[in-house]
Amino acid sequence: MSEPAPPPARTLDLRGVGCPLNYVKTRVALDAVAPGECVEVWLDHGEPEENVPRSCEEDGFPVLVLEESPEGYVRVVVARPQ
Repeated sequence: MSEPAPPPARTLDLRGVGCPLNYVKTRVALDAVAPGECVEVWLDHGEPEENVPRSCEEDGFPVLVLEESPEGYVRVVVARPQ
């Protein structure tokens, strides 16, 4: 996670969306972008913050950014492999 992430092809605001629906929506967005592109996802703390990045990594989608926003939410940038 040391290189800057490219600009996201899509942004999902999944704050307030529970598990596992937030991962399902993330996965659909990743499948819709071209290989090499990224999806930016906004999540709540707790289970979404833990489960979505873990599930992405387990399914072969690298997490490029995982950070807390100044507003107290979690920003995740995930890439679709080439």
